[in-house]
Amino acid sequence: MRTMGIDYGDRRIGVAVSDAFGWTAQGVAVVEKRRDGGEMGKLAELAKEHEVTEIVVGLPKNMNGSIGPRGEICMAFAEDMRQKLQVPVHLWDERLTTVAAERTLLEADVSRKKRKLVIDKMAATLILQNYLDSKTKR
Repeated sequence: MRTMGIDYGDRRIGVAVSDAFGWTAQGVAVVEKRRDGGEMGKLAELAKEHEVTEIVVGLPKNMNGSIGPRGEICMAFAEDMRQKLQVPVHLWDERLTTVAAERTLLEADVSRKKRKLVIDKMAATLILQNYLDSKTKR
């Protein structure tokens, strides 16, 4: 029973998957968005490969808690995933996860070029880890 975490962006989609126990999140891929919508097939393939039973999509809320245009796009994407993959899809507040991922990579002295390649995967990992942590606290 694994959970997949998604950081849905304008150009790239970061993907992370939990371990079998649902304790830790690991980044697994960055999927490039395509005009023909082919990224959904790649996400479905990753979900099947990792035996995913639920998905968490980061929901970018405004700092005041409201949902803006970017959040509405992510909500539509989550609904599309729910329909196509037939698994539960949850939305998770992702405020400042990309900022936290960027800060972590800067502290690790990762070059700008390499940061660009992994920032989305790391943000997905943070989204998923926060979700997993919230479930264990209950």
